[in-house]
Amino acid sequence: MSRRLAEVAQKVGVSEATVSRVLNGKPGVSDATRAAVLTALDVLGYERPTQLRGERMRLVGLVLPELQNPIFPAFAEVVGGSLTQQGFTPVLCTQTAGGVSEADYVTLLLQHHVSGVVFFGGLYAQSDSPHDHYGQLSERGLPTVLLNAAVDELDFPQVSCDDAVAVEQAMGHLMQLGHRRIGLVLGPPDHVPSQRKLAAARAFAEREGIDLAERDRVGHALFTIEGGQAVASRLIRDGATGLVCASDPLALGSVRAARRLRLDVPADVSVVGYDDSALMTCTDPPLTTIRQPIEAMGRAAVELLTGAIAGARVAHDELLFEPELVVRRSTGVAPTQR
Repeated sequence: MSRRLAEVAQKVGVSEATVSRVLNGKPGVSDATRAAVLTALDVLGYERPTQLRGERMRLVGLVLPELQNPIFPAFAEVVGGSLTQQGFTPVLCTQTAGGVSEADYVTLLLQHHVSGVVFFGGLYAQSDSPHDHYGQLSERGLPTVLLNAAVDELDFPQVSCDDAVAVEQAMGHLMQLGHRRIGLVLGPPDHVPSQRKLAAARAFAEREGIDLAERDRVGHALFTIEGGQAVASRLIRDGATGLVCASDPLALGSVRAARRLRLDVPADVSVVGYDDSALMTCTDPPLTTIRQPIEAMGRAAVELLTGAIAGARVAHDELLFEPELVVRRSTGVAPTQR
């Protein structure tokens, strides 16, 4: 018992007497200190006293599909920081190839009695992937928020960037520069945000009279630089002078593809990314991209989550945020317009 008191006290930065008062349910401790002691108890792996086990822990799971794409750490920083300010402890769960799966993380988070979960991308956005583990969250009534578009059958609050507006901004920008042979470098075919971008691009192309035949102007890949390079190489060889990409890594792969074909960006091929993730001002050339409003989306996700944790009725409708076109030097006048 004394060792537990000492470790928890050191973790929180309070006296052992304060920890003892919390564990014995005695008054004289502020709510913030009490919450910090209980969270430290959970983090250190100690069981709560019987009379405290019914209380919701102050841990929140942040489940990320990867860390290589800088947009995910950026979202996690905003959401994690906001949660910390409200007295919660973020628990970062990052998937790696051959490592812990998303379903395993859900099981682990449920075992630790987290207060809620925020997903920053993952299987909920892929229509062909298994979704049974999300059912566990629904059955438990655990507050859960999804970022950026989910399959229809998942009934959770969602905070998304408007994919249709993003595509219209990107294609409209390229059209103003004289591009008519515009290609799309998208994520996997079952990826919901990519499906939305494709639908919006088709509608825009039909309205503006652009040729967007799928076999010639649309390519799907994993969200990697290598995937973007492979798809963009084909699209450029098929005559595309402008490329709209579904992520910044895909766009960087597209720039690499153009250079491997001994073409200049943007003199021969213009490239538009998506996210405006870290260091896109430092690429060569600096990347024109569609900026997701990370701060506003992250704060909205936390507001929805903490409201649900507090017992408020939270709408399960999708909350859409408008992106912003950020023009840099990876786009220029179409070759045919010079």
